[in-house]
Amino acid sequence: MSAWSPVGPCTPLACLDDSATAVVGRAHRIARWTAGGAVIVLGVVLSPLVRRLGAARRDRLIRLWTRSVARGFGVRVRVPAPVPSPTGLLVVANHVSWLDILLLAAARPGRMVAKKEIGGWPVIGRLAGRGGTLFIDRDRLRTLPDTVAEVAHVLRGSGAVAAFPEGSTWCGRRQGRFRPALFQAALDAGAGVQPVLIRYLLADGRPTTAPAFVGEDTLLDSVRRVVATRGLVAEVVALPVIPAGAHQERRSLARAAEAAVYSATGGPPPPLEERGHVERERAVAGVQ
Repeated sequence: MSAWSPVGPCTPLACLDDSATAVVGRAHRIARWTAGGAVIVLGVVLSPLVRRLGAARRDRLIRLWTRSVARGFGVRVRVPAPVPSPTGLLVVANHVSWLDILLLAAARPGRMVAKKEIGGWPVIGRLAGRGGTLFIDRDRLRTLPDTVAEVAHVLRGSGAVAAFPEGSTWCGRRQGRFRPALFQAALDAGAGVQPVLIRYLLADGRPTTAPAFVGEDTLLDSVRRVVATRGLVAEVVALPVIPAGAHQERRSLARAAEAAVYSATGGPPPPLEERGHVERERAVAGVQ
């Protein structure tokens, strides 16, 4: 891993509290595994056909499919207000779980920015590639300027790009700082930024860390917890758009988006990081 590559401090042992989480029975879990897997396979089979549809119909089907995958695994998706759809929009959200990718697509379909490891995930990786995901190689940060340029190109073409600027998953009780590099793409393209809050709740409204995918956790272990949890709700909250031109520098734009997301959580602000991270980003990525 590069020296810059962000790693959250959350770990399964310290952050995943299952003591107050109700679980479903074995038969219910098997049914969820079957339903979620079947919807994913259906998406793989139909994805070449869906790509040929017009944008409006394709987006409707993507929303339906992502919600169906989540629902199949036992997760109810709640979007209190639709994410706006202006042309050229960079959507940024906090990052808790592998489910976050589905949630953003359910709220606002668009091209995703993700670490290259996701491209190697079974089935999901293939779908991500077919969906036009822009993969970042975190071991080769010198390629970051090219990724930023590609994101800016999509935004100039009136497309939407979704990203998780923390660069790593956190448990949801704590959050990380928003890395500023991708915000340069919004500045270069003259695009607005849509901050989005993702949070996971139980049926009674209590927050839960059950869906978190952190530390040495495996994808399979995380899916198992999701499938086992009773009454899991994933909420996607669209916050006011930061209009193009409101900030002239990517770090101030990143801080504004970060502040919007974390003020909506009602929790403490993310911890400050050492200045060395910023300096390494500037030197290695070459994004000024």
